[in-house]
Amino acid sequence: MKLLATILTVLSSFLSNLETKTMQSDFTVTVSEEVNAPMNYPGTVTMHGRNFLLTMFGTQAAYNGKTLYMYAGDTDELTLSNPTEQELRQANPFLYAQALVGVCNTTERASNDGKQTIITLTPKDQSIGINRFTLRVRNSDLLPLQVDIKEGKKTTTLKLKNPHYITTQPVYEIKPEASTYINDMR
Repeated sequence: MKLLATILTVLSSFLSNLETKTMQSDFTVTVSEEVNAPMNYPGTVTMHGRNFLLTMFGTQAAYNGKTLYMYAGDTDELTLSNPTEQELRQANPFLYAQALVGVCNTTERASNDGKQTIITLTPKDQSIGINRFTLRVRNSDLLPLQVDIKEGKKTTTLKLKNPHYITTQPVYEIKPEASTYINDMR
């Protein structure tokens, strides 16, 4: 029972930090399948609670708690929408982890050097679409270092590079230029 309390404390503390502090990091997403070479996609993220700023694939995204802004630089188009919970969980692996807690078995273990906690969420019902969700959290400040999502033969890995907390509060919006085409789907 003490182990379960520790797991919930580490996981709860990590999620609580994301609600109360602003995290910023560069990252690389790697998508690999057993038959294909891995594909790597770099980006940057700033997030506070459910709000985030994200740059990846030449696209900028921002979510302010109500509106999702998606800016494609190659077409100079800004799309505005009110995303569903499912769409937000697909865009933000930490919101996805939070949603998985209630439908998964949770285990944790210390890394070999003891500096990280490795939290593994395994669905009780495999029909939810994933085999496993693994989160590595740095113990000293409870910042995320890596997320691995295993779905059948596909693995998606998010590696955060130098994650840290910032004290400034960014605006979670994308302001268009005068010439930008705005596609308002709200």
